[in-house]
This record gives sequence, C-alpha cells and structure tokens, in this order.
Amino acid sequence: MEQGNQTSASEFLLLGFSSWSEWQALLFVLFLCLYLTGLFGNLLILLAIVSDHRLHTPMYFFLANLSVVDVCLPSSTVPKMLLNIQAQTQTISYPGCLAQMYFCMMFANMDNFLLTVMAYDRYVAICHPLRYSTIMTQCLCASLVTVPWILATLNPLLHTLMLARLHFCSNNIIHHFFCDINSLLPLSCSDTSLNQFIVLAAVGLIFVIPSGCILASYSLIISAVMKIPSAQGKLKAFSTCGSHLALVILFYGAITGVYMSPSSNHSTEKDSAASVVFMVIVPILNPFIYSLRNNELKGALKKAVSQTKTFSQ
Repeated sequence: MEQGNQTSASEFLLLGFSSWSEWQALLFVLFLCLYLTGLFGNLLILLAIVSDHRLHTPMYFFLANLSVVDVCLPSSTVPKMLLNIQAQTQTISYPGCLAQMYFCMMFANMDNFLLTVMAYDRYVAICHPLRYSTIMTQCLCASLVTVPWILATLNPLLHTLMLARLHFCSNNIIHHFFCDINSLLPLSCSDTSLNQFIVLAAVGLIFVIPSGCILASYSLIISAVMKIPSAQGKLKAFSTCGSHLALVILFYGAITGVYMSPSSNHSTEKDSAASVVFMVIVPILNPFIYSLRNNELKGALKKAVSQTKTFSQ
C-alpha cells in the first residue's frame, strides 16, 4: 500500500467479550471479584513476608517478587476492561494500547522468569539440602531477580518501539480484551515480517528456554525424590513443589495455546479464554496455593492481620 493511502490510527476497539452482550453485567461482577481477590491475596502475602523476619529466606524472597508481579499483571488489563464494560465503550487510545501491550508483556515475562527461578530454588532445596544455604546466597538471589527484571523490561520495549514505527489503516478492531501484539500486527498496513520474526525469536528465548530449565529442574527433583526410601518422605518432598508445578502447568499451558499453536487453530474465544488463565486466574491462584498448605506463611499472615487490627484501633 502506498504511504499516501495510509492513515494513523488514534484509537482501537477492544471487542474481547463483546459477543457476550447479554452477560456484560455478570462479566463485570466476575472480573471485579477476581481482580480484588487476587489483589487482596497478593498484598497479604507481601505484608506477611515483609513483617516476619523468619520469612526472609530465598524461597519467600522469590515469592514476594511473584506477588508483586501478580498484582501488576492483572492490573494492566482488568481495570481497563471493567471501565469499558461500565461505560459501555470498547475504545482504547493508540498510546494507551502501546502502553498496555508493554506492561502486559513485561509482567508476563517476569512471571515466567520467576517460575523458572523458583523451580531452581526447589531443585537446590530438594537435591542439595545440606548445601542450600551456601548455594542460595543473598548475592545469587539478588542476581536471580535483578537480571530477569532487566530482561523483562527490555524485551517488551523492543517490541513496542518496533510496533510504534508501523502504520495502521482503517481497520482498528482488536478481537481481544487487551492490546496483544499478535492481535495488533495483522491490523498494520506496513510490512510486519521483521516484527513477526522478533516475536518468534523472543518466544524462543523468553519462554522455550525457561520452560526447558523448569523441565530439567523437575526431572532432577523427581529423580532425587524417587530415591527417598520412605513413602512419607517422598510425599513431603513432592508436596513442597506440587503447588509450584500446578501453576507452571497452568501458565505454560495457556501461553502455548495463545502463542505457540498454529494460526489455523486460533479463535477469538479460545485466545481470550487462554489469556484470562495466565493473566488473571494464575495471579489470583498464586497466593492461595502457596499459603494454604504452608504453616509458616499462614502463621505470618495471622500475625500480620492481628498487628494491622491493633494499629487500626
């Protein structure tokens, strides 16, 4: 298309769940409840870890970072979706769309990195328990969080800058509930081959490599656990990493359904449902899965809540 025939889009339409017009009120209540539940749960986890010195260990340090991400990830999409439902509009400005895409990618990447780091932490704890404190030093823990934050910041910045140079024509309809890069690229009337190549390369580096590390960690963990002679010992070892493994399966299953399946298998409903899983459901489940079976964390939560009540009186 000639440059003179191109127009610059000033806004996009997020159609997401608009086909469920008769269920808009129910969707509003459902997503509001889910969002507030996840927000409250993750903030409680943060409060408990920060206020109890006994939880100032590598495992809880990584969990605290995960809670921060799980507050921010749904906050990048759900409030805008709720506002659109309440105002009965579907618009999002062009700068707002780019900003939303950036933060969605950043926090999704960071969620992915933290799940990988936590898998490594469980590997060291189960396979090398006597050397755990010497391996998981403060310096290593800080590096295992700082480097992922840098990568999670720079990767979406590259995609955002590459997308900002494209021209968008009259079609500004996004069949999704948030500004996803896979939904934006087909709307451009510019050549997007370089963008698509970078997206594929990033998927390989950002998701395939970490998922391979998680798989390797759990292969070694399972091998070590199977050598434990007592059934009770095996059960205890599996229970310490079962919650994390369940979240990994949910997160990567949804990511695979959206970004790694053939384009012929994609549909608006399937992509939106899969995106809800890793952008809304998984961040909500994290605090409950990690705390319900963790006596240390439950004790710290009760202590933090009682202290909060005391200060408020």
